Amino acid sequence: MSEPDFATRQLKRARYAVAAVFCVHGSVTGSFATRVPWIQEHADVSAGQLGMALAFPAIGASVAMPLAGAISHRYGARTALRGLLALWTLSLILPALAPNLVTLCAALFVYGATAGMSDVAMNALGVEVENRLGRSIMSGLHGMWSMGALLGSAAGTLAAHLGADARLHHTLAALTLTALGLVFCQGVLDLRSTPGEEPPPRFALPPKSALLIGLVGFCAVFAEGASLDWSAVYLRDELQTSAGLAAASTTAFALTMAAARIAGDRIVDRFGAVRTVRVGGVVATLGGILVVTSSHPAQAMAGFGCMGLGIAVVVPLAFAAAGRSGSNPSLAIAGVATITYTSGLIAPSAIGAIADTTSLVTSFGLVTALAFGLIVFAGVLGKKREDGVKARGETAGARAATASPSGDTTGGTPSEGRGM
Repeated sequence: MSEPDFATRQLKRARYAVAAVFCVHGSVTGSFATRVPWIQEHADVSAGQLGMALAFPAIGASVAMPLAGAISHRYGARTALRGLLALWTLSLILPALAPNLVTLCAALFVYGATAGMSDVAMNALGVEVENRLGRSIMSGLHGMWSMGALLGSAAGTLAAHLGADARLHHTLAALTLTALGLVFCQGVLDLRSTPGEEPPPRFALPPKSALLIGLVGFCAVFAEGASLDWSAVYLRDELQTSAGLAAASTTAFALTMAAARIAGDRIVDRFGAVRTVRVGGVVATLGGILVVTSSHPAQAMAGFGCMGLGIAVVVPLAFAAAGRSGSNPSLAIAGVATITYTSGLIAPSAIGAIADTTSLVTSFGLVTALAFGLIVFAGVLGKKREDGVKARGETAGARAATASPSGDTTGGTPSEGRGM
């Protein structure tokens, strides 16, 4: 077999492996979300206390994500992802074991920290595979994450319906997902730093190259978090729909996002990241307008569907753009991830605070304005893209030549833009 054919097979294997890792990562989130009511009852916390506790995953993630680059530098990308993903899947067990508010907050902090570090590691490897293939795959990878979340949610819903103890459910789920994660990680690229190279800083502020890219991600994740957490409430309170129809709007939003992400790579390859996000911003903005002007449930549901369709590919493209930016892509990816996690943290509470003082209609007016921001700031996602595509074409053969039969690659380093 010729070297180009061998390199192509290795890249395909790495793509499928990292896609499976994304699915496992999403499954943990879906499994946890469905058992939050059980966890609240077991820990004996009020709704307000639960809201405070649910802020700790984002806090933990924001604190720990900058560590991912240093861990990959020391142990290599494959070993680092294997360990971080295992910590994340096993951390699913902790929240259900918490007997009170303090232990629940601690458990959720660890849960978020391991989620954030593994998130940065798998996104960096996804960006590296995309760079080597020379075409978009990040939207599809995040679509696999969404599919994993749906699968985890489905299993959790069944467990809740059967009245299963969440401690048993999450232990079985964690062990299963850990085993699957270890298997899938065998196929990812194994990038290693060169001997004597300086490791990336353990903690650092996001680089300037990540700030505007992070702003685009912030707008999208804010709209996503607001729609997922408040769409059902909006239909129930503003349009007086039944509980079943209100819940269906949230499910439809999640399915729309998953489908759009899976199909998004072909659109990005054809039209480019900037044009895709700008058109998505137009669709999301029109969706927001439909929501805030709705007088019938069908109009509001169509509006939420448009928002899901419009913002679906933004976060994957933000991670991809971060991986092409600056002199330290790992740090840029961690910076963008931190900004987007922060957006996901503040969105639900911000929507609630605005609704308390005004109305949910006003709250989603803000969401609509942020969706419009995608149109304004989409251009930052295209910086260096043409140069990056050209460079990938020129260096693909050189990189392929360094691959060993096991698919390992040496000479790459997180701080040089070759993933983590």
